[in-house]
Amino acid sequence: MASASATISPESSTTPGSPSALAQRFARLGSAGRKALVCYVTAGHPDPAKSVTLLQGLESAGADVIEVGVPFSDPLADGPVIQRSSQIAIDHGVTLTRTFEIIAAAKLTVPVVLFSYLNPIIAGGANALVRAREAGVHGVLVTDLPVGADPEREAWFGASGLDFVRLVAPTTPAARMAEIGRHGGGFVYLISRLGVTGEQDSLATDLPATVARLRGATTLPLCIGFGISTPAQAREAAALGDGVIVGSAIVRAADRSIDEAVALTASLRAAIDTL
Repeated sequence: MASASATISPESSTTPGSPSALAQRFARLGSAGRKALVCYVTAGHPDPAKSVTLLQGLESAGADVIEVGVPFSDPLADGPVIQRSSQIAIDHGVTLTRTFEIIAAAKLTVPVVLFSYLNPIIAGGANALVRAREAGVHGVLVTDLPVGADPEREAWFGASGLDFVRLVAPTTPAARMAEIGRHGGGFVYLISRLGVTGEQDSLATDLPATVARLRGATTLPLCIGFGISTPAQAREAAALGDGVIVGSAIVRAADRSIDEAVALTASLRAAIDTL
């Protein structure tokens, strides 16, 4: 399976005033009539060395964007699979700094989004976001920092040069969706259903209506995640949005072997590309 980066050239380094790496990636996908495959993995899982190999394998299998989760001891928004992967990484001594080292070692050419709770980033110090950029991070998603919750902290993220990817829930009112879109960057992460992350048998029946409301509220690319685990589900979700996000299924596969996780990613890519 050819990777997405084989048909869409790697994004150039972002300079002041130019589109971000994420914006470039979605623009090129749109021009090619393709949908984005966004893959989530936890840094340091199943161990630090294999984590680097996994990141490289996801890119080779066709991931357009890779979300790298920072291990955290209290991941309340995550389901059991990602919680377990986080604890395994912590047991291996993986911190925010080690996460940056893993990302840097992978030398990816696709955009990387740092996926984290707020506490690990704050604990990383005033230069945490600078170090993230130096490691090869292009965007950041903070699960527990909603728009307007902490203007000073949000300004810190806004000045970092990283796209601030925002979450939208299916219960979010249209006016709030628009506010989130104005304060976000890269893409909007649409949570397909309420609850925590984890594999599900089917997509939410009200997902098309939620997508339509979000389309009317922002022009940012829309990627759908939470509960997507099979190629068929990925294709169905990608048909509605600009991309699909898969996490728990890839993490579970990586528990068994890196090759299995890469093969799953390739099958997701192939299914999406039939659109």
